[in-house]
Amino acid sequence: MNNGKVLSFIGLVLVLFSCQSTKYKNMFKENAEPKLISNQFSFTEGPATDKSGNVYFTDQPNDKIYFWDWKTDKIELFLDKTGRANGTFFDKNDNLITCSDNKGEIWKIGKDKSVEILSKGFEGKRLNGPNDLWIDELGGMYFTDPLYNREYWTDFKVEIPEKHLYYRNKNGKISRLEKFVQPNGIIGSQILKKLYVSDIDANKTYVYDILGEGKLSEKKLFCEMGSDGMTLDEQGNLYLTGDGVTVFNRKGEKIHHIKVPEKWTANVTFGGEKNNILFITASNSVYTLETNTKGIK
Repeated sequence: MNNGKVLSFIGLVLVLFSCQSTKYKNMFKENAEPKLISNQFSFTEGPATDKSGNVYFTDQPNDKIYFWDWKTDKIELFLDKTGRANGTFFDKNDNLITCSDNKGEIWKIGKDKSVEILSKGFEGKRLNGPNDLWIDELGGMYFTDPLYNREYWTDFKVEIPEKHLYYRNKNGKISRLEKFVQPNGIIGSQILKKLYVSDIDANKTYVYDILGEGKLSEKKLFCEMGSDGMTLDEQGNLYLTGDGVTVFNRKGEKIHHIKVPEKWTANVTFGGEKNNILFITASNSVYTLETNTKGIK
């Protein structure tokens, strides 16, 4: 290859790289930083967005669920005494499904604040403490069950030593799918037919193809980073938490980092009227960040 062709090839590579960089840069408003909404909490977790775009989240140490009203940009209390809810997700009927780990349960909470316990265990044994979940288009839910020994547990005894990913179908049958070191954050996409699961203590996040009802492909390593919580945008980029929010593209390449002025960022989701507001739960606080993208189904 002569010098002219070499220079042309290098130029093409630089143009392509520039286009990709601009694409990712344009996902966020220029010089935008997370906006503090409130810092009144002990430890925020589990954000989930209802059909109206409002974001519900938990303050687990205080056993409460709050919600952010995007119209007023204010925080309001939704429910006290939540079973120590951690991760949450809305079902198709706008019921809030919670990983309520006080007794290793999964709850369904209606907008009228009615409570139904969906699961108390697996094969007659107490779960360690359901942590995070995602609901598929069939009404089944994938959930992680790590073990974080809580100070508020009374008379707790480990009945399932291993920590697993589970699937509960719409009829209530639970299947054990995969063992991890410490499974935590989880998110999926109906459109992409993908499920992402973090093994936080192993510092890894894995991806599966969703093949059917509760059926997954062999897991594949997505990136060398664990995460407390996660979400996906419409481009298929994955947002992981811990030190702020780190964004990876579909190939598992790091493309952006959002600094959050807290010691730990627990979870993240998209909400608001246009589903383009990144809502961040971080230790004592919650933040929002307007973006040029939006969440994916």
